[in-house]
Amino acid sequence: MFPSWSFANISFFQPHAFLMIGIPGLEAIHGWISIPFFSMYTAALTGNCLILLAVRRTPSLHQPMYYFLSMLALTDMGLTLATMPTTLAVLWFDHRLIGFDTCLVQMFFLHFFSVVESSVLLAMSFDRFVAISNPLRYASVLTNNVIIRIGLAIVARATVSLFPLPFLLKRLNFCPGKILLSHSFCFHADVMKRACADITVNIIYGLYVVLSTMGIDSLLIVLSYALILHTVMSLASPRERIRALNTCVSHILAVLVFFIPVIGVSMIHRFGRHLPPIVHTLVAYVYLVVPPVLNPVIYSVKSKPIREAMLRVLREKRKG
Repeated sequence: MFPSWSFANISFFQPHAFLMIGIPGLEAIHGWISIPFFSMYTAALTGNCLILLAVRRTPSLHQPMYYFLSMLALTDMGLTLATMPTTLAVLWFDHRLIGFDTCLVQMFFLHFFSVVESSVLLAMSFDRFVAISNPLRYASVLTNNVIIRIGLAIVARATVSLFPLPFLLKRLNFCPGKILLSHSFCFHADVMKRACADITVNIIYGLYVVLSTMGIDSLLIVLSYALILHTVMSLASPRERIRALNTCVSHILAVLVFFIPVIGVSMIHRFGRHLPPIVHTLVAYVYLVVPPVLNPVIYSVKSKPIREAMLRVLREKRKG
């Protein structure tokens, strides 16, 4: 049921709450749909926790590459926790209301962790470039202090970029009858479309954030790999080339798993207005749920040191 308010003689309106949806057209089987969602959220949290414990407890993994992997794992956990409560509340209990301010907080953290993940993937590509192009100086270039500064810069960049978004939404006059969101969480592009005001500033700033963060990051990642390929092709031995490229496979897969859904979500929100609602919903879930699930799988399969360290952590847990 839609909540009812009296809207007479109101010149400026902000809803007390929005209504979220689950999977459009499949409301009758939300209970069954919640099983794979709960399983994916559990797998994401468990897998990324295992990576963090494995790196922390294994001295041989106290290297720049694995510190950046830990940053990625933390970011994936944050992205998972940003959407899990509302998604499972809708699917399990049909609890669809989310307060206006709560929605803005969730929106901030959802986009915050997305920008952080993009930045961490860029830092990891820089790590691979330094390791392959100048291995003798690798440890001296990426010292612990440098890694800490990179981490702080990533957090500061995401915070400064996204801090204005909630305030740009708070200034808008919303439509009393348009409180139904397109997802079980709050996207900036989705929330701003519920306004009965000029949203040109929101559109321009949202586009600026995407281009100045994920857009630039993706271009710099491509540039990094162009330089890495140039370096690898100069190696004399084919075996050395394969060994060098093999160290990048996990990162390349993580980049694809993250950026392909990001592009899909951006394109659909801007050009897919006539697509069925279920398409918007499923693409958004792929963007937010799949990377945190797959990244631990990718790194545990492709990286033997990480896999062995994760198995040691599991064995210790069983003994304990």
